Amino acid sequence: MAKTTQLVVIGGGPGGYTAAFLAADLGMEVTLIDEAPNPGGVCLYRGCVPSKALLHVAKVVTDARESRTWGVDFGEPTIDVERMRGWKNEVITRLTGGLGQLRARREVTYISGRAELLGPKSVRVSSLDGASTEVAFEHAILATGSRPSLPLRFQVESDRIWDSTRALDVPSLPRSLLVVGGGYIGLELGSVYATMGSDVTLVEMADGLLPGADRDLTTVVQRRLSEICREVLLETKVISLAEDGDGVKVTLEGDSVGECDRYFDRVLVAVGRVPNSDIPGLDRTGVRLDGSGFVIVDGHRCTDEPTIFAIGDLVGEPMLAHKASHEARVAVNRLAGQSAMVRPAVIPAVVFTEPEVAWCGLTEGQARINSRSVQICRYPWVASGRAATLGQSVGVTKLIVDAESELVLGVGIVGTGAGELIAEAVLAIEMEATVSDLRMCVHPHPTLSETLMEAADVFFGQSTHLYRPKR
Repeated sequence: MAKTTQLVVIGGGPGGYTAAFLAADLGMEVTLIDEAPNPGGVCLYRGCVPSKALLHVAKVVTDARESRTWGVDFGEPTIDVERMRGWKNEVITRLTGGLGQLRARREVTYISGRAELLGPKSVRVSSLDGASTEVAFEHAILATGSRPSLPLRFQVESDRIWDSTRALDVPSLPRSLLVVGGGYIGLELGSVYATMGSDVTLVEMADGLLPGADRDLTTVVQRRLSEICREVLLETKVISLAEDGDGVKVTLEGDSVGECDRYFDRVLVAVGRVPNSDIPGLDRTGVRLDGSGFVIVDGHRCTDEPTIFAIGDLVGEPMLAHKASHEARVAVNRLAGQSAMVRPAVIPAVVFTEPEVAWCGLTEGQARINSRSVQICRYPWVASGRAATLGQSVGVTKLIVDAESELVLGVGIVGTGAGELIAEAVLAIEMEATVSDLRMCVHPHPTLSETLMEAADVFFGQSTHLYRPKR
């Protein structure tokens, strides 16, 4: 059975369904292809949403324990893994089902199956029941996302070796868990299991957590992780691992541990993700890949094949859902004849640990590397009244400001709710606000958003709630 359509979107994640829905809203005839029964992709089924659901549960547990300090004692929380897993799955079902309804109301054709490109203007979709459908298209958007990276030394046939997908299923709460990788996935899932009662050890090859983020932000998170985990081992490698009896034998190597063998009930490998660029039939088109397997695109997200665009994790870092959604809008607007370009520097990054870490724009580290003349303005949350009322005074808001023009070039925040606060910073940088603009915007009191205003005051040495001796 053959079909024709204006636009085919391959991949139903945040990039794919955003592209399909926007194109339909603009009057295009759209076919969306994905293997899942409803749109949602890795983000909703096996990534952002389930991880944040579990992180919320972990925060409730933490709040219940810390509330004793405030005079409220709920007793020690008990964890019902089956009910927790059921609630997490209910959230996924509700959201993906809602996307299915939105898809139907927009009259986007949805084909559940695996796509194979037959050329630059046609695709074959094979469904699980063996049926096959060919679709001819004018344009296509590739949005196939990414999958967990599993280096060769971790490819051991064992149910005790987890990737992020397996960890999000919460098959059990292991007595001991080794988390390999100090990126956002390892930190988020490691903190969940540590809060739930697992004895967690975290190892990272680099000399700091969250590569790419400024150290004054990550050290706050590292201190917290050191409190809830057994160990946080930096500059440490996993040499080998193998199932051994009722556990996993892991050989570690690092300055702090030497070379030693450790035993864990489970091992979570969270060392990054790789693009799903092994799309069947891609070699029948002019689409090219770079040395890391990412699809090469221009600023409009068009590939070297004029009829095919690519977005999201498939085209490179940062591999974030909101970046994919933004690129989807850029690609579809380009198809509709509108001008749009991707500005990756203003895409925020958020790590939903406790406390959260968020940043956007230029980092302090990047400014140093590029010898950029900037002024760093830090406002510690110990001076925030709202942070004190929340029992969350451990935090920092920092601005990276151009010393000459006073433009806000970057913002970093560590503290509870940082992921929500960073949106104001994104807008400030996108709109080319100066530090004076940020300073003169009236912020409600008492709120954590005031820390952005107070950090701007620091630039002028006039922060109300900080005292700095005059030079």
